[in-house]
Amino acid sequence: MDIATEGPQRATRATTPHQDIGRAPANARRRHDNNPAPTRTDVEAAVAVLIRWAGDDPTRPGLTDTPARVARAFEDWFGGYDLDPDDILGTTFDEIGGYADPVMLRDIAFFSWCEHHMAPIRGKAHIAYLPNQRVIGISKLARLVDAFARRLQIQERMTDQIAAAIGQVLQPAGVAVVVEAQHDCMSSRGIRACGTTLVTKAMSGAYRENAALRGEFLASLRMR
Repeated sequence: MDIATEGPQRATRATTPHQDIGRAPANARRRHDNNPAPTRTDVEAAVAVLIRWAGDDPTRPGLTDTPARVARAFEDWFGGYDLDPDDILGTTFDEIGGYADPVMLRDIAFFSWCEHHMAPIRGKAHIAYLPNQRVIGISKLARLVDAFARRLQIQERMTDQIAAAIGQVLQPAGVAVVVEAQHDCMSSRGIRACGTTLVTKAMSGAYRENAALRGEFLASLRMR
C-alpha cells in the first residue's frame, strides 16, 4: 500500500536542489552540444542506414515503416532524459507518527540500455531507507528507478543515482539500494554468457555504518 494514500498526512514539497544525480536539464534532447536537435527525418534516415549496414533493404515492404517505428520507440525507451528527480520526489510527508523503522520496496522491475553497445538491460531494483521524520509515497520510488533506467546507462552509475536522489530529497538516516540485472551486451554477443546476473549496491548513512541493519536488508533479499 502506498504510504502516500494511507490516512491524512501533510504533504511537503522538497526544495533542496539535487547535485549531480542525473537531473534532466531543459531541452534535454539538445543537451550535449550547440547544434539543433536531430529531426525525426534525420532519425529515420539514420535507422535506414543501420538497416542497410545490417545487410537488408530498408525499402522492402516489411521494413518501409521500421525507421518511423524505431524513432517512436526511442522516444519511449529514452524518455528518462526528460524526467527530473526533483519533480518525481518533490512531495514528501512528515506526519508519520512514531514510525522509525526501515521502509523497503523490493522487486522494482526496470528495462534499460547499456551505453556501450545500446543493448538491453533487464532487472530489478530493491530500495530501503531509514526515515528521519519524513517519508515518500512508494510509487515515487518506482518512478525514480524508471526515470534513471530509461537512459543510456551502466548499472553501477544507475545504482548510485537512485541512492543519491533519495538521500538528497528525504535526508534519511540511511539509504540502501541493490540492483540485479541481466545484460544482453554480454549474453547476445561476445562471450554469449546467458543467465548471468550483475549485482550492484549503494549504501549510505546507517546502512553503511550499521552491519546489523545492512545485514537485515541483504538477508531480506536472500543475498547474505
